[in-house]
Amino acid sequence: QVHLVESGGGLVQAGGSLRLSCAASGRTSSHYAMGWFRQAPGKEREFVTAINWSGGYTNNADSVKGRFTISRDNAKNTVYLQMNSLKPEDTAVYYCAASSITLPPTNRAAYNYWGQGTQVTVSS
Repeated sequence: QVHLVESGGGLVQAGGSLRLSCAASGRTSSHYAMGWFRQAPGKEREFVTAINWSGGYTNNADSVKGRFTISRDNAKNTVYLQMNSLKPEDTAVYYCAASSITLPPTNRAAYNYWGQGTQVTVSS
């Protein structure tokens, strides 16, 4: 089993930045793609961004392109989400997830392990 724990969420004004972290522990693997999803109140959980093991391939939702950047530090078993130019519509619980698929998938069903989520609130 792989245990994922998100951190770094909080309250930020529109236009500001946050950096989320996702630390992996337990029976970790070097073959996982990692992704970030988010779920706003009253809405379905949606794909945000994902990255393969080496970091050479990424997928990004259109809503966050140019603003959010995913990265990973495999030596620390940690994946990051740098969030810039935040908007009120970015307010959501953000979840990190791990997949056994080689290339970073965008669908929720492709991810086997999930963190507990961290709240991001953007005020206008």
